Order: sequence, then structure tokens, then C-alpha cells
Amino acid sequence: MDKLLDGDFQLKGEGEKGFPPGFEGVRDKVLLDLFYFTGMRVSELVGLKQGSFDAGAQTIKVLGKRSKERIIPLAPEMVDLLSKYLTELEQQEFQKSDAVLFYTDKGEPATRQYIYKLVNKYLGAVTTLKKKSPHVLRHTFATHMLNNDAPINDIKEILGHSSLAATQVYTHNTIEKLKEVYRKANLRGN
Repeated sequence: MDKLLDGDFQLKGEGEKGFPPGFEGVRDKVLLDLFYFTGMRVSELVGLKQGSFDAGAQTIKVLGKRSKERIIPLAPEMVDLLSKYLTELEQQEFQKSDAVLFYTDKGEPATRQYIYKLVNKYLGAVTTLKKKSPHVLRHTFATHMLNNDAPINDIKEILGHSSLAATQVYTHNTIEKLKEVYRKANLRGN
């Protein structure tokens, strides 16, 4: 999990950082990066439409639980990667619906199960943890934001939580991490 927590998706294999070449590799990287850098849920990612992405505003519109819509800011690198994916998508010869953003290798709209399998495959290359799901990336996103002093209310909004209590679950991990660092430092005589 160390590689994952450092944001290092260096995988063994072909293509950029171990992803397959072409459409599949770009799609897979976009999927992983969207989870890791936005904290969105798998159902939200499956529900993304091509029109959800606004390159100029550097945002993506997500339809969350209870049909709540929210706008998530994107880093310039994510905007570039999504733009590259859309270019790759345009070149595919399978029948595309203008509404769907993500497709399988066979040109069918990606499902929750399909995305779960992809995430499990890639996380399996960088971690030995039993649980290798999109939610692990969502959880990692929230924990990293907390560890980097992001206000908890901002994290709540980005994650689409309706109450602060749902977001505060992530603070437990941060406190436990601090306790572990303290224990290790004291064991060394510091």
C-alpha cells in the first residue's frame, strides 16, 4: 500500500507507467486517477457523461447520492489526461452514446462491476491489502486531504457527504497515524 499512499502508480507492464497502450491504457489511468484525485464513488464515475467534464473550467460535474449534483475541481494534469482520453475515445470504432463517458474494451458502457475489476487488478499490482476497491481510493483521497490540512468541511463537500459525521470517519485514521508515528519515535528514544 506504500506505493498507493505515495500516489505512485508505477506498475510493471507495457505502456506509460505499466498501463496498456492506446485507448485501454488511457481509460484505465483516467479511471484510477479520477478515484484517487477526486474521491468520487464508483456509482458517480459510472454515471459520468461526456458533457460532465469542463476542460475550460477544470471541473467535472458529478451526480451523487439522492441525485445531488456537485462540481469537483480538477488539477491541470487531470484535465490533460481526460482530454487525451476523449481524443482516444473519438478514434474508437465502436458505437458510442454521447451520454456515456467510460466504455469497456468491447465498446459497451462501463458498469460498476467492470470498473471494480479494473481497480482491483491495478491495486493488486501495488498493494497486498485484501480490499482493493474503488472505495479504497476514495478513502485514501480523503485521508490525504486531511493529512495535508484541508478543512474538513471542504472534504465533506468534495466527497458529497450530507453530514459532517460521515466525513469525520476519516479523521480516525489520521489520529491513528499520528499515534503510530509518536509510538515509533518514542521507541527509538526520541
